[in-house]
Amino acid sequence: MKLPTAWRNKPLFRRQGDVRFKSGMEASKLLIAEAHRRDSHEGEFIDSITSTMECLSPLFDRNPRYAFVAKQLMEPERFIQFRVAWMDDLGVIRLNRGFRIQYSSSLGPYQGPLHLGPHVTGGLIKALGFDNVFSNGLTGFDVGSSVGGSDFNPFDKSEAEVQRFCQSFMTELAKYVGPDIDDPTMGMGVAEKEMGYLFGQYKRINAKFTSGNVPFMNKKSSEVRQLETSALRYTHSTLFSCQSNQPKVPGKAVVLFAKEMLKDINQSLMGKRCLIVGSGKTARAIAAKLLEYGAIPLTFSDESGHVYEPSGIDASKLRTISNIKTDRGAMLGRYVISSTTAKFNEPSSIFDIPCDLCFSCGPIKSINSDAVTKLADNGCMGVIEAGHKNVTIDARHALKSRGVMYAPHIVTLTGVNIVHAHKHDLNDKTLENEVHRIYNDVKSAATEFNARGDLFAGGSMVGFLRVADAMLAHGAI
Repeated sequence: MKLPTAWRNKPLFRRQGDVRFKSGMEASKLLIAEAHRRDSHEGEFIDSITSTMECLSPLFDRNPRYAFVAKQLMEPERFIQFRVAWMDDLGVIRLNRGFRIQYSSSLGPYQGPLHLGPHVTGGLIKALGFDNVFSNGLTGFDVGSSVGGSDFNPFDKSEAEVQRFCQSFMTELAKYVGPDIDDPTMGMGVAEKEMGYLFGQYKRINAKFTSGNVPFMNKKSSEVRQLETSALRYTHSTLFSCQSNQPKVPGKAVVLFAKEMLKDINQSLMGKRCLIVGSGKTARAIAAKLLEYGAIPLTFSDESGHVYEPSGIDASKLRTISNIKTDRGAMLGRYVISSTTAKFNEPSSIFDIPCDLCFSCGPIKSINSDAVTKLADNGCMGVIEAGHKNVTIDARHALKSRGVMYAPHIVTLTGVNIVHAHKHDLNDKTLENEVHRIYNDVKSAATEFNARGDLFAGGSMVGFLRVADAMLAHGAI
């Protein structure tokens, strides 16, 4: 008991006088205030700090030393911003900003997604990097945290323009990534084509792209096999850690987490009517997995609006939607031409559709407190976050007050790490076992610290403890 007391007597900050704390909640408030002082212009990062530090206050009560580690963790190890110049189809030089934040390498080499879109800013990348520390940490695998991307919009560009941008982007990014250094993965706006262009440029300018005879980014499309008990094909690839399998596995992992949640209340996915917000690679993988479990996907959405099939989207309809969305820039509204039963933007809000579960794969902050109210009023029993930061802080509080189950993205999006850890040895049984293990770790931590059922708090605690213990061993670095 002497250690916690000694650390509690130390000043957490030594700016304009020593600042100490008496409780974990007071330590959390001091850390949040420090984030506001230094980064008040970065709203997304402040939101991440606020929601996470509030969850960690019981840890600070139990061992005040962790508050000092949290202070250290609020600052990333490295933040890289660079200019990306490329030429469009008219011969005009265009400029975008590129980012890569290498947030924490305490557990191992950096790993994290690349995001492309006009919404990408330095503040958002910093917030996602911070969240990724906990998401990667709670898996128990030896990977650090990094996130990157650019404010380039790939959906309104030609294929040639996307290729030229990716080549320019990687020319600079290649200085900071590589085998056993930093392993980028797919994210928002980044699919297999974009990753292929990025690898081509990396390979052009680097003689070494392997580590221990394991290729860093080299795609081996010949290594193909069938996943056990699955109709989905598994294409082994090491393009940024088995990238060609990533569109399927993260979506499947999200559904498996939903299955674990329902198991806790003695229910299953069979017959559950499911809203899917979004229509990207992960959203379509979720729909395919839901069909395997007998659930009924009802919707998809994109910038043009949403399509709603009152009787459900079956495998044939899902293939039609997938064919539409594989065309760059194609809008979901085209689907209504091929379906006599589909409704487009009816009702006007997708959240007015009665459902049992909502899988959110849409844009950042796409579910607010008003959306939660509509979902709860229409009988929704759970919201599963399948995209980065889809649910706002107010919406998270509303979900809790309305008694709606919530699976946060720091828990559900761990499928990428499972791919990285198991590579071509991954099968359906292994994936299910890993999801079960992670879910139980998160649930146990939430219960231990008096936050039963709060998967966001449990995930934050598990991830933080694993990273913090490593940081304590490393000292002041």
